Amino acid sequence: MTDIGVEPYREITFDADGDADPAERAALAGVDATDLVLFCHGWNNTPSAARSLYQAFFAAFPALLANSPQVRLGYGGVIWPSIRFTDETIPNFPHATAAAAGPGLDDATVSALKGFFPGQDATVDRIAAHLAGQPDSEDAFNDFGRLTRQLVTTAATSGAGTVGDLAAEDGLGASPAILTDDILALCRTFTAALADTGMDVQPGPPGPSFSIGGSLKHLWDGAKEVLRQATYYEMKRRAGKVGQLGLGPLIGQLAAARPELRVHLVGHSQGARLVAFALKGLPAGARNLKSVTLLEGAFSHYVFAGHLPDGLAGAGALSDAQGRIDGPVVSCYSHFDTALGVIYPLASALSGDYASALPGLDKRWWAIGHDGIQAVSPCTTLTLAEALRDGVPDSGCVSVDAAAVVKDGGPPSGAHSDICHKELAQVVLAAGRIGRT
Repeated sequence: MTDIGVEPYREITFDADGDADPAERAALAGVDATDLVLFCHGWNNTPSAARSLYQAFFAAFPALLANSPQVRLGYGGVIWPSIRFTDETIPNFPHATAAAAGPGLDDATVSALKGFFPGQDATVDRIAAHLAGQPDSEDAFNDFGRLTRQLVTTAATSGAGTVGDLAAEDGLGASPAILTDDILALCRTFTAALADTGMDVQPGPPGPSFSIGGSLKHLWDGAKEVLRQATYYEMKRRAGKVGQLGLGPLIGQLAAARPELRVHLVGHSQGARLVAFALKGLPAGARNLKSVTLLEGAFSHYVFAGHLPDGLAGAGALSDAQGRIDGPVVSCYSHFDTALGVIYPLASALSGDYASALPGLDKRWWAIGHDGIQAVSPCTTLTLAEALRDGVPDSGCVSVDAAAVVKDGGPPSGAHSDICHKELAQVVLAAGRIGRT
């Protein structure tokens, strides 16, 4: 039994297709608890990293429930095959790693990429060689772009759907320009965006020129971000698939086996996307899911919208899915999250209508973890202090501005992973009416 400092704790591990081990399913169904909080990690590659995150987040719960003897809280960790660039530090998290300097990939990230894109080891090695050598050559950038796109298009066509399907999943556009447009232009764009987050990079001169004194070397920082964002399309597909085909049906199975067990989902970053898409796979009539809490969710703030605003056609991918649970969907967001406030809107804009020169100022492309749930009525918006003082509504969509605690972290991600706070644990308890008399 895994020890993360709280009991009872169970894990459920999904593969890329959403399949889980039957023994783990049985163990989860047998947990001795009145309420089960299932946490889903985001950009963590290894189970040990995910467990360290769960240990840090769950640590506050026992004390918060010390005066609620009627509650027997069970804890669960969802493990799924994601990827994490090891230079992405996590504040207040014991497994955090120091940020790597420069555009090169360390051995752990290379290994993670090879695991994430099986059968493409040689392609990953050539990409890593370009980033390490930083050749001052347009041909090298073109080769880097071709190899990076090969990673993602091969993964997409070997799985469910196409790359175009992935970009359109939230109703925000079709063919992703990050996989088709001029690679030097993209590297320059992302180098400038990294500078906007506070990274020590050279964004280059304004205007059409891509060079400083004839050199292109400064654009390799942006190239690394192009690689990171290109892997996002496969991450996006996988998170949605595991949520819909794996986690959603699992909750339905728990409803049949343990109808009295109240289930609460929590997800961070891409893990927030996974738990949100579990609503799509939740069987009709399953009423055991009592709350969903999204921490710095890395997907569209319009995902629950019945009609998209701002000139966008259609509806959000999870239109009205909030009505499928017996409780609220709560999105905690922070403007200190530069991963979602700077990089995410740029990558999203490049997936569709990218005419805007400043996508970070164009709210069409903002993430649910940047400004909460949008274009849904009714939707209650609260400060963190208000949510802690008064609680949250018992149903529907709720946005909580968590910037009072989600505020620390270095570039380029900012406070994106600054989520291990007692106050956020309190939001989870409030959303699930856990311990309420």
